[in-house]
Amino acid sequence: MYQVKTYNAIAQAGLDRFTADFALNQSDQPDAYLIRSVNLRDAEFPASLKVIVRCGAGYNNIPLHRATEAGIAVFNTPGSNANAVKELVVGMLVIASRSLYSAVTYAEHNSGADISTRTEKEKTQFNGTELVGKTLAVIGVGHVGAKVAAAASALGMKVIGYDPYLSADSAWHIPTAAIRAQTLAEALKDADYVTVHTPKNEETTGLIGEKALNEMKPGAVLLNFARLGIVDNAAVLKALDGGRLKRYLTDFGEDSILDRPDILVTPHIGGSTAQAEDNGAVQGAETVMQFLETGNVVNSVNLPHLDVPFTTRFRLTVMHQNIPNMVGQITTLLANEGINIEGMSNAALAKTAYTVIDIDALNQADAAALLTKLNAIPAVYRTRLLNNPRL
Repeated sequence: MYQVKTYNAIAQAGLDRFTADFALNQSDQPDAYLIRSVNLRDAEFPASLKVIVRCGAGYNNIPLHRATEAGIAVFNTPGSNANAVKELVVGMLVIASRSLYSAVTYAEHNSGADISTRTEKEKTQFNGTELVGKTLAVIGVGHVGAKVAAAASALGMKVIGYDPYLSADSAWHIPTAAIRAQTLAEALKDADYVTVHTPKNEETTGLIGEKALNEMKPGAVLLNFARLGIVDNAAVLKALDGGRLKRYLTDFGEDSILDRPDILVTPHIGGSTAQAEDNGAVQGAETVMQFLETGNVVNSVNLPHLDVPFTTRFRLTVMHQNIPNMVGQITTLLANEGINIEGMSNAALAKTAYTVIDIDALNQADAAALLTKLNAIPAVYRTRLLNNPRL
């Protein structure tokens, strides 16, 4: 049974099916952390910790560099809250097009015997536009963006998608009527609405800044339900004040954008549904079990994708720096120990590499000494020996 520590009220219902494999929060030396938004940037990691799974897409609350050096694999659960975010974005498109928030505020502050007569005269200030026939630019068409594109297309909108890193899997989920822009400027220039769904990294921080805003058609509406910082709020304020941008809707508040009638801020509720939390918990638990039992890596943010059938009795996994002769050192050591390799796979992600070695015969008495020797190789972060649970 593996020891798993959970944080931030992870949806317990989503973990019920795994109670036979997990001992939850019963040890200060857990094998895994299953988290949502708890801040681990300054956390001290126990030596037992092998994997951290963020139940959600974002992982900026995890110190990736420190985790990697400690030999800890870090995963997220992309797509687990995609439908929740999509539905919120669709709702915000309707709110923006029909001035619903302003209309509701007006109704709340106007009542009395003459309200019907006055409303008929004054309601024209809330005249909106229909979404049918309008153009929506979807910046980033991954799990969320592809769903938003499909929903907008179903509403009768013209959809333009931009994503220089579009995966084959995501491409299957984009409506065939959607137009794929080759550049960000091409996607923005004719859009009535622009919605951002990219991950946040060095390349996308400030992606929608003054230059991009100037490339939009006057009177466009901007939505950011991806991450704080992808949209430059200072540039947005300038565009709103200059009349170039009509409205800004976002899930990420900052003091500078509060209390403005042309900005609507929601309190980071994109993935805040019972279903999304359950989805994230289940996917996270499955990720933990897959990694701990087989060593396979899917949806990691600090290790390369490596999914290899586990058919032998034993498996060695080695997390190490991506430098020359690492595989040679590992295989030489095994050869010197008289261990025959049945199969081996290796892959790298930036400066980190991961090697999986399958073996059928191993003297269990020598296993601890073997791990000690492998971990002693310079630039090795962590070595694990796994017994095939199905053999």
